[in-house]
Amino acid sequence: MSAEASAREEVVRLAAMLYLRGYAHGTTGNISVLTDAGMLVTPTNSSMGALDPARISLVDRDGGLVSGDKPSKETFIHLAMYAERTSTRAVVHLHSTHAVAVSILAETDADDALPPLTAYHRMKVGRLPLVPYVRPGDMRLADEVRTRAAHAHAMLLANHGSVVAGTSLMDAVAIAEELEETAKLRLLTEGRPVRALTDAQLAELDAHFPS
Repeated sequence: MSAEASAREEVVRLAAMLYLRGYAHGTTGNISVLTDAGMLVTPTNSSMGALDPARISLVDRDGGLVSGDKPSKETFIHLAMYAERTSTRAVVHLHSTHAVAVSILAETDADDALPPLTAYHRMKVGRLPLVPYVRPGDMRLADEVRTRAAHAHAMLLANHGSVVAGTSLMDAVAIAEELEETAKLRLLTEGRPVRALTDAQLAELDAHFPS
């Protein structure tokens, strides 16, 4: 099996896993991975639970369609992450319920949308900026993502969802899952005293697990 064919199969497998876990619903969400031939990205109006590897879109670095179905209308978000983060090999964008819920709360911190409740959130997600709302499909969203991508590999899109970059597709999926689970914890503990990690504990994590 060629490297591209293998990447297509991995996209289908991990997209289905995210769908079955409830992190994607209907035709929401999209994922991409870089290959030698270009960027593979899930097609527009496709369900992440029922992808056909042969129909996954292959686009060039400018987003032009090379083969497959019409790519997601949010392809430019992926391209913005790749452009700013040279170590990125995959991007996952989800409309997962708890992350979206945090993104619509008025009190969500625009500089860091989720508190450091667990070590794994700090290690996997790190600082999570909140991107101001921009209409889906509007190219201004790419500019907003790019301005933050140099300093953050994960971000929350206001009233929309999450977008994360990883060094592999498995890495990006793991980060997206950790983000969603921390958002769930944030909502489950709403209004109750919590023991967030201290500055000293965060510094220790950063020293041992630099982002």
